[in-house]
Amino acid sequence: MFDVSISSQLKDLVPDFKIGIIYYPSIAVGELPSLIGERLPLYYENIHLSLTEHHVNEIPGVREWRQVFKKIGCDPSRYRPSQEALLRKIKKDGHPHFIHSAVDLLNFFSVQHGIPMGLYDAAHLENPIQIKIGTDADQYNGLNGRIMHMKDKLVSIDGCGAFGSPIVDSRRTCVTEKTTEALQIIYLRPSMAANEAQQLIEKMAEMFTQVHGGSHEWTLIR
Repeated sequence: MFDVSISSQLKDLVPDFKIGIIYYPSIAVGELPSLIGERLPLYYENIHLSLTEHHVNEIPGVREWRQVFKKIGCDPSRYRPSQEALLRKIKKDGHPHFIHSAVDLLNFFSVQHGIPMGLYDAAHLENPIQIKIGTDADQYNGLNGRIMHMKDKLVSIDGCGAFGSPIVDSRRTCVTEKTTEALQIIYLRPSMAANEAQQLIEKMAEMFTQVHGGSHEWTLIR
């Protein structure tokens, strides 16, 4: 299990900040089982229809995470939380990009619960890991093809430097079909009670291992 902490500066600005951490030591990434894969398009179509009547910013998790970004000095209209970006894509196109079982399942979790999350190839991570507010020194090659400058943004760093964010993650630690161990970071709603958060983390961990095999270890950090 990785040593993960939240910086004191971040806790000062968002006292109820909390994250779920799940470690999957032995997984097999590929295609989603047909039972799930066949149902996802219908699920996203229902989300798409619901968003024709409701604004994305009205979703409780989106609204709360936009407030978190504002508290740390990041403009959520310029740098959107990842679950908001997913929901906006569904509103526009009817579904997110389908990539492989791990990312597809993570996107489902994120849309279902209205919160950002990240999944990382644990073989490319080095202890310790800290969730903090970025500085000028924190940057990385993003999955969006851009150099991400993380000053005044929420960022995850490990022994090699910055690698992830609830905005967009890095190429260095991205999960592929060759990944055999992974670390999931769940950016929980600060307002969520601890017992509810623990139940949610465990539920995600169990579903992920049902699809990808192996075992899991999880913890709530606050």
